[in-house]
Amino acid sequence: METLTTLRELQATLDYLATIQRELSALPPDLASLDTRVKAAEKQIAEKTKALDMAKAQILVKSKELTQAQKDEDRARAAVKTTSQKVHYTAAIRELDEKERLKASVSKPLKALETTVQTLEAALALLETERVAAQAQFDELHAIFLEEHANQVEARKQLTAKRSKLEAKLTSAEVARFHRLAGARQGRAVVMVENGACSGCNVKLRGPILFQLKEGKTLLTCESCQRTLFLP
Repeated sequence: METLTTLRELQATLDYLATIQRELSALPPDLASLDTRVKAAEKQIAEKTKALDMAKAQILVKSKELTQAQKDEDRARAAVKTTSQKVHYTAAIRELDEKERLKASVSKPLKALETTVQTLEAALALLETERVAAQAQFDELHAIFLEEHANQVEARKQLTAKRSKLEAKLTSAEVARFHRLAGARQGRAVVMVENGACSGCNVKLRGPILFQLKEGKTLLTCESCQRTLFLP
């Protein structure tokens, strides 16, 4: 069947691509160290950016609270100035003291948040500088590494193009199923039958399945692991 032939070719292409990718991912120590530094910096940048965004959001909330607290204090202060009777004046003073305490209770954490933002922004600037420097070193050495592995790079390019051509021969559902299975089954979506068993999961196949496989009239899958099957 043409579909089975295409799926087998696609599986072989995927296998070759995986092998080449492993070779190209096996970085020498100096490159691996730089890659680790870049990723560590990116992780810290993401964490500190999240913390910075949270701090800025809290500042917006506290700033609104401070604005309201300032308005309340101003009204209380105005009340003190306009009050002439002693009893009312004493109450107005107490009200002003309370509004001043409330404003201070908002102002202090707001200042702390602003300091936190400044600290985080400085840390982020430093981390970004470190990341850019490490990335530049990595890119330079990685380019040399890829030049030294030009054959694998070219093979990967050709195999990627071949994969696209093979996928174009299949329906979108067939392509989606293939890649879903490959992702869930250690990269193996199409497997050979060996000694009457699926070589993917080693489960023995029922007689009717083996008979249908020999007939070769329909596409069959393993009842256990759902991989597409073919005979040697």
